[in-house]
Amino acid sequence: MEASLSRIPILSLVPFILMLVSIAIFPLFFNHFWEKNRNKLIIASLLSLPILIFLVSSGRWEVLLETLLFDYVPFIILLGSLYTITGGIYLTGDIEAKPSVNTLFLAIGAVLASIMGTTGAAMLLIRPIIQTNKERDFKVHTILFFIGIVANCGGLLTPLGDPPLFMMYLRGASFSWFFKLLPEWFVANGLLLVIYYFVDSYYHKKEKPEKVMLDRSNIRPIKIQGKLNFIWLLGVVLAVAFINEQYVGLIKSYDNLRFLREAVILFMALLSLLFTTRLTRVSNNFTWAPIEEVAYLFLGIFVTMVPCLLYLKENAKDLGVTLAHQFYYASGALSSFLDNTPTAVTFHSLALGLGQAPETAGIPNLILRGICIGSVFFGSMTYIGNGPNFMVKSVAEENNIKMPDFFSYIFKFSLIVLLPVFILVQLLFV
Repeated sequence: MEASLSRIPILSLVPFILMLVSIAIFPLFFNHFWEKNRNKLIIASLLSLPILIFLVSSGRWEVLLETLLFDYVPFIILLGSLYTITGGIYLTGDIEAKPSVNTLFLAIGAVLASIMGTTGAAMLLIRPIIQTNKERDFKVHTILFFIGIVANCGGLLTPLGDPPLFMMYLRGASFSWFFKLLPEWFVANGLLLVIYYFVDSYYHKKEKPEKVMLDRSNIRPIKIQGKLNFIWLLGVVLAVAFINEQYVGLIKSYDNLRFLREAVILFMALLSLLFTTRLTRVSNNFTWAPIEEVAYLFLGIFVTMVPCLLYLKENAKDLGVTLAHQFYYASGALSSFLDNTPTAVTFHSLALGLGQAPETAGIPNLILRGICIGSVFFGSMTYIGNGPNFMVKSVAEENNIKMPDFFSYIFKFSLIVLLPVFILVQLLFV
């Protein structure tokens, strides 16, 4: 047994790589096949099968069980509950789409992203901001900045904001630890909002006068339906903040309450389903398909990444990534083209393998900052870096907004607008 547990063969990493490559490539080249969730589950199952055989035969099945029970299950419960609750909040209305209003929209989204998650905030606000800007000809830039700010950079301040942060929370970072990232959050989002204001002002001046007058005349106040869901959302926030080992661990029987947090979060989602009218969800175009997609894909990711995590722990000191800024750019680069959640988990395992001072979540604070900020911010560099990106793009295209293709997004927006901001954040803080 000792010999079988001594080394992780590099061949065992292949299914994880293929899983991530599938997520990146299939939507671009095999979209008709990939749009069916059943096919995603098939791919995830096929790639997971050899890993299941390897882990069981090598005596490492406990690691797999621990990953599924204490990482995958809480992860899916949190995302599914946030999706369910925010799907019951419906905003309507149409206000004047001048630069100050649009910038305020994005600023509110940046705050909400850390409270209800980037997916929840993006899905809550994307339709109202499209409705507000429907009279304008120039609005693609607004959707691009919306992806950068609301669907990504805004979600840095709590474990609810973005899945990579929740994974770090599950590994020992307290709920309040993420508040320390406020300077990075403020600088990145503040700069993007300022840039957006000037860009939107430029395009607003190019609008036809009759379009501007039509926009000013078609005003309907913003209204919120499903307000009760804010109470259930608060319940999720409080559950994540206080039902953890830091607080409940004071009770000797904490091990028997290990899944109490998840039970409370699920209960909040159930209350949302019970007390939200069907009409509200229909108006919000709410379906279960997006969360099914996440559940299937991440089942494959969490299973296939187990050998990768073990391999990184064994070989961390030989890979040359040891400093905080290296973790920032390495996790950021992978988060740009792969999903940022497994990327954050992978680099956390790499940091653990270095054996440095275990300040927070078993690793140095500065390295943890680098992983968290890099994973969250750089998820906005491409359409596939973070789940909400493609969802926002799809909603925009449903409303006849012609969005740039995959490579145009990178070369005409993220490289020239987002990347300089992210480099400045690293120079100042990491």
